Amino acid sequence: MTGADRTAPGVDPIADGAALGAHLVTRGGRATVVTLKIDGRTIRTDEEASVLEAARDAGIHIPTLCHHPALDPFGACRLCIVELERGGRKGHVASCVTPVQEGAVVRTNTRSVRLIRRTLLDLLLARCPDIEILQELAAEYGVTEPSYPVEDEICFLCGLCVRACREIVGIEAIGFTERGAESKVVPPFSQPSSRCIGCGTCTTVCPARTLELSAVDSVGSMHGESGDSRTVKCRVCDEHYMNR
Repeated sequence: MTGADRTAPGVDPIADGAALGAHLVTRGGRATVVTLKIDGRTIRTDEEASVLEAARDAGIHIPTLCHHPALDPFGACRLCIVELERGGRKGHVASCVTPVQEGAVVRTNTRSVRLIRRTLLDLLLARCPDIEILQELAAEYGVTEPSYPVEDEICFLCGLCVRACREIVGIEAIGFTERGAESKVVPPFSQPSSRCIGCGTCTTVCPARTLELSAVDSVGSMHGESGDSRTVKCRVCDEHYMNR
């Protein structure tokens, strides 16, 4: 369930109780409601929401790089980190993969939260210094020049392209290889993929904008064709794109 299924952006869940009730998940004929506080505001939402979804539904901004409402949460970039307190215990969690909890207190912009985000953005900017979205986010947290040795990568490994290919298109033409900072997004075995249908979904969701649709237009497949092929359709738009 997406945030849009629960309550429209900009609607205050407290002020508009009727709108809230209309969008809550019901079990056994009763709405399942969780009440928590985010940045001092009392928020009521359904128990299936993540902390990130609850915050965004209430108009509270939390930055992300690897989150997309059409995909399962992944928790890769960690920029959505928040401070969560419940039952006398306090810690930092990735809000996109943390479900809401009754009575929890969430703080999205504390000094410690901002410091963690600043460090993450410092590292990401050092890896991909020419990526515009990283430059903009880093500047918001006071990072204009990386503190770490600068690399020349164009992918910060958010995983959106890989997950979109798997979860939306259903093809799995690309995936991760290697580990840690050496990870890369490539076709299986780093060979031209006969599974890629050239739909360009991976280019659309890429926040770095380093996967260009022109690569699809010129060769029919972002990763090239190999072997015998047959015509296939995109599972989402039902259009023919290339041979498989």
